[in-house]
Amino acid sequence: MKQKILIVEDERSIRSLLKVTFKTNGYDIIEAKSGEEGLQKAREEKPIIALLDVMLPGINGFEVCKKLRKDFQNIGIIMLTARGQDMDKISGLQLGADDYMIKPFNPTELVLRVQALIRRMNHEQKDKNSVPKSGPFHIETHAHIVYKDGKSIDMTPKEYLLMELFLENEGKAFTRDELLDRVWGWEYVGDTKIVDVNIRRLRTKIEEDSSKPVYIETVWGVGYRWKKRDEE
Repeated sequence: MKQKILIVEDERSIRSLLKVTFKTNGYDIIEAKSGEEGLQKAREEKPIIALLDVMLPGINGFEVCKKLRKDFQNIGIIMLTARGQDMDKISGLQLGADDYMIKPFNPTELVLRVQALIRRMNHEQKDKNSVPKSGPFHIETHAHIVYKDGKSIDMTPKEYLLMELFLENEGKAFTRDELLDRVWGWEYVGDTKIVDVNIRRLRTKIEEDSSKPVYIETVWGVGYRWKKRDEE
């Protein structure tokens, strides 16, 4: 089932642009032209994310944000605010918004922010004491510690995030761009070679022979994956 995005925006041109952009990226779109309509659509459709313009006819975006946060604690909220209105950003965040975008904005950047917010929401909803495991490895996520055969491994923050991602997605092949996005963040500006460098370092810490990796496999033409236990 596709994830639902609620767009509450009175300017038709902006609403149409966002609708096309998010549909192209695989989301279902719910549109509303006013705050009252937005609240009604949220109650009917239960979207995962709400994009709220601050200046709306009827009740404004701040009031919509406040009501949404009260009624739907797990919804993600991004405020759309005019350039230079710093108090709008502060007020929105104080009322429970997760992020904000300043108009005019790049629709692609907004999509990336939505995707990052959804990942963060999913991560926060996980059991904080969950213990991802694979072969001799397990991770205590609440302590950010990786163990092999019961012994902790000293890791950098990025190495830890790579391990967590791999163990939680055993057998899934990730491209370098996906690893950059998931570990370094969409805002990272740099070469994808940083992924290869960190994978090499990580292999020296977890593999018996880093030149012949058993756990982190290179998927030629794609990127890397963590080998499934039943393939070992």
